[in-house]
Amino acid sequence: MDQLSVILQRFSMNTEVFFTGNLCGISNFNREPNQGHLHLLRSGALTIIDEKGTSQLIDEPTVLFFPTPHAHRIIGSEENPPELVCANILYDESSSNPIANALPSLLCFKLSDCQKLKQTALCLFEEAFQEQCGRIPMINLLTDMFLIHVLRHVLNNNIMHYGLLAGLAHPQLSKVLLAIHEAPEQQWGLETMTELALMSRSKFAELFKRVVGQSPGDYLIDWRIAVAKILLKQNKPVALVANAVGYENGSALARVFRKKLGMAPKEWLDKMI
Repeated sequence: MDQLSVILQRFSMNTEVFFTGNLCGISNFNREPNQGHLHLLRSGALTIIDEKGTSQLIDEPTVLFFPTPHAHRIIGSEENPPELVCANILYDESSSNPIANALPSLLCFKLSDCQKLKQTALCLFEEAFQEQCGRIPMINLLTDMFLIHVLRHVLNNNIMHYGLLAGLAHPQLSKVLLAIHEAPEQQWGLETMTELALMSRSKFAELFKRVVGQSPGDYLIDWRIAVAKILLKQNKPVALVANAVGYENGSALARVFRKKLGMAPKEWLDKMI
C-alpha cells in the first residue's frame, strides 16, 4: 500500500460542501473542533484574512486549504465577486488527524500549479454550478477526490520540509513510515528500521528526528496510541487492542497510555463517550 492510503483508511478525512456560488460581502469562518475548511475559487477576486490578521488578495483560480480548525474571513470583491465552492473537512472526533496536523495552517495553490488539481476542479465546478440530479453527493465525492490530489501535490513536490509529510516524501524514510503504519503490531526495533532504510543506525536516527521531528521510538509509540484509540472506539477489548498495536497485554498498553495521556485506555474511552 502507498504512503497516503494507509493513513486515510485509518483516519477519516471527509469533505462536506456547504456553499457554492457568488460570495458577497464578508464571510466569517469560526474555529470548529475536528474540522478544517477548503475553499476553491473559480473566478473573481477575494481577500483572505487569517486569525492573526494576515491578509492575502486572491484573484485567479486557487485552492485555499485550512487543514485544522482555524478562524478566518473571506471578503469578496464588489467589482469582481468571487465564485466559490466551500467545504468543511470533517475528522474523527476520537483522535487528531496525523496528516492535518502535519500541514501548515493554510495551504494556498493556484489551480494552474497542477494539472490534476485543475482537471478535478473543473469537474467539481461543472457539477457545483449546474442543477443536475445527484448533484450533492457528486460534488462531495469530487471534493474528496480533489483533497487527495492536494495531498499528492504536497508529497510529489516536497512542499513540506519537516514533519510527517516530509518523512513520507523522503525515499528512504517513507519505507520505514509506511511499514510502521501498515503493521504497528510488529516489534519495530531500531535495527529493523535501519535495515529497511538501508542506512546506519546513527545516520538513520539523526535523519529521522531531523525530518520527522521525533525519534523513531517516539513516533512509533504515538502511532500505536493513535491506532489504539480508533480500535477502542470500535469497542474492541483492551487486550485485543494491545496485541493489535504491538503490546503484549492490556497492562502494557495501559502503561503507555498513562505515560502519554495521563489516563488508562478505559478512562480515555469513557471521556470520549
